[in-house]
Order: sequence, then C-alpha cells, then structure tokens
Amino acid sequence: MVEAYYRVPYGAGELAFTLPPGVRGLTIQPRPVEPLADVEASVAAALAEPVGSPPLRELARPGDRACIVFTDATRAVPDHLLVPALLRELEAAGVRDEDVTLLCGVGMHRPSTPQEKAQKLGSEVVARYRVVDHMPSDPALLADLGTWDGVPLLVNRPAAEADLLIATGVVEPHQFAGYSGGRKTVAIGAGGEATIAGTHGPAMLDHLGTRLGQIEGNPFHRAITESARRAGMRFILNVVQDGAHRVVALRAGQPQAAFAELVEIARSVSEVPVAQQYDLVVAGVDPPKDVNLYQATRAASYLWFASRPVVRPGGVIIVPARCPEGVGQGVGEHRFHWLLSNTDDLHSLIAHLREKGYPPGGQRAYILAQVLAGCQVIVVGAEDLAIVRQCHMTPAATMEEALGLAQARLGRELEALIVPHALLTLPVVRE
Repeated sequence: MVEAYYRVPYGAGELAFTLPPGVRGLTIQPRPVEPLADVEASVAAALAEPVGSPPLRELARPGDRACIVFTDATRAVPDHLLVPALLRELEAAGVRDEDVTLLCGVGMHRPSTPQEKAQKLGSEVVARYRVVDHMPSDPALLADLGTWDGVPLLVNRPAAEADLLIATGVVEPHQFAGYSGGRKTVAIGAGGEATIAGTHGPAMLDHLGTRLGQIEGNPFHRAITESARRAGMRFILNVVQDGAHRVVALRAGQPQAAFAELVEIARSVSEVPVAQQYDLVVAGVDPPKDVNLYQATRAASYLWFASRPVVRPGGVIIVPARCPEGVGQGVGEHRFHWLLSNTDDLHSLIAHLREKGYPPGGQRAYILAQVLAGCQVIVVGAEDLAIVRQCHMTPAATMEEALGLAQARLGRELEALIVPHALLTLPVVRE
C-alpha cells in the first residue's frame, strides 16, 4: 500500500506529512481557475475599460492631489504591478509626482519597513513618490466623517482630503467583512483607531450577519462601505488570487461595482462544499499570514466561524506556522497577546470582553478564545513555543507529534480534513 503524502504551506516552502494508521484524510482546495497569462496586460485592459467608471486618466485633472492606499506586508497583493499602473494613469492625466501620496494601509499593525515598501511597490516608485504609513492613533492625521449606526468613522486625513482617492486590494474570504478588498483598504487599513474599535467590537462581531463569506445583511460590511464612501474613495484596482497567489481575476473602476464583480468570482473559487463536520482539520497558512501568531490563528477561526463550524465541538485544528515574528510586533498584536496570556479561564475572558469590550487588536483574542473554548488548536513548528502556550494553544515540533496529540485526545480512528489554503478556502458543510 502506497502512503498518501499531504502538503501544506510552511515558510517559503511546504510541509509534507502522512496520516497515521486509523486517520482517513480528505483534501479540499479552492476551485482550480486558470491564472491570468499576462497580469500586466490584464491590468492595462482593466484600466482602459473600468467597471462603472470613466478611466482613471479621465477622472484625474492636472493639479489634483491623488492618494493611493495600498495594502501592507501581511497581504499578498501584487502592488508592484498595480500601483505603477495607477501611477502611469495619473501621469497621463497630468497629475504631478509631488501631488501623489502612496499610503500604506497598516491598520493597527506595525509600520512597514523601508524594505517592505520597496518590495511592495518597487524601488523606483519608492524613490520617485512620497510613500508613508498610516498612523491610526494620531488625531492630527485623522478626518472625522461622523458616525454610522453608532460606529465613529475616522479616516486618514491626507486620504480623505485628496481630490482623488484610490485603493488597491485583494478580494478573498474575510471573517468579519465577508470578503476583503474594495472598501476595506481605506476604511480599515487607513481607518482611525476608534473606527477599528467600533467595527471590531463584541456587539459587531456577535451579530449574526458578521460572518465569513457573507455580504448581505452584514453590518461590518455596511459600516466600512459607508466610511470609504464618505472618505471619497472613487476608484479601486483589486485582484482575486488562487492558493499560489497567482492572479485569476482583476477589476478596476467604481468601488462598489468593481468589488461586487470580484466577490462573485472569489465566491465561485473559494466556497467548497463538504459533506460533514470533521474531528480533525489541518489548516495551512499561506505566507505572509504565517509571519506571526496573530495572523496565523486566522486559519483556525476561519474554520470555526464558517457558516457552520468545519470542525466538530471538542475536535482539533492543527495549524503549521513558523511565526518568525512571534505574536506580532504591532500594538494590536501586543494587546491580543496580553489578553490571552493574562487569563486562566477562557470562558470568563469571553464573558468579560463581551461585557466590557476591548481595544483594537483585542478582537483577535475575543474570537480565538471562542475557538479555543470549543476545540484544541495545535500550532506546528512555531519558533517561540512559550508564546503559543501563553495563548492557550498547544505547540508541536512536527506534524507527527501534532497528529499523535490529536489521536490521544480523540481516539485512533479519525476523519481528517486537510485544507492547505485555509484563508482562501471556505468549506460549506452540507450535512
């Protein structure tokens, strides 16, 4: 009998493993879609015929102040192709270099490094244009756009005051927004701390409409859509990617119209029916989301907070991730770690956070605590074992060790679901 090898992303490569006797495995992937043969040519075509909007070079005027908000290093968006193409459109319209700001939408994560900016945009772009990080906690750099259903809407002031506000992004399943991209790059990536707190608070996250893959009836989606609209976002260039980060679709144009088309494409790629819930799920994390524990644990919460949890209550989720930055280096990541590491009782923590709330970054502790109250999460290959334990998860050096721990908890005979690209795959339980 030939052993079946399974593979999941791990660092810059893959982690290959077999399942022990008694464990039967099924692998699911995003639906295969032929990647675009020439992304640069496809970008040019999309900019020439945008969705619901005149071309960018017709929207822009000489003397306009333009701001392009792009994603930070935790998002695998090909901004090195998208942003230069947008800049060429602005140049063709007569917009001067000195009137362009390239804003890295870091949200509550750490500032981007000069190397990350150059890698994201290309060294020529960084040398030619003003490239800055958003600062969500500096009141002087925030524009107050009022409130929406009780949520304060604050956006980076230079972005909101620009004559032409543009954003890049990737449209993929998102636990709160339903699908990322579109409005989110501006509303959250360039949003104020109070906005991030309001949209990520317990009342918002406990709402039945705030769910992975759900747009309709989603209050998080409505709030950030309104924030981006009030900020004046007029044009987007977004992509849909496969598990290998290859671009399979892209659209440019009016934010809501272009985003809606990409959501339908992303949904057709990411949503995969499965017949049942599983005792054991192995959740792969594609880089750069494996950079720290804050980001990598999204794999577990995506599977638990799908429209129906993919893992059975009491089950096990295994997440292979090196997490070279430990828990993470931003303010939000530190808050996540502090909340989890300073409690001995996850149920009490959930109740406390639900009643008292938490600062931005605390939402990941709130969500992960709910996952951990329902199942065990084993992190394989993390460089800092203590951080994993402090966050109430179980470290394992190898997949063999992790699978042994799962069998010790659940029994020798198990059914396992292998999801190599857990942040790009939305299993829909049909049972």
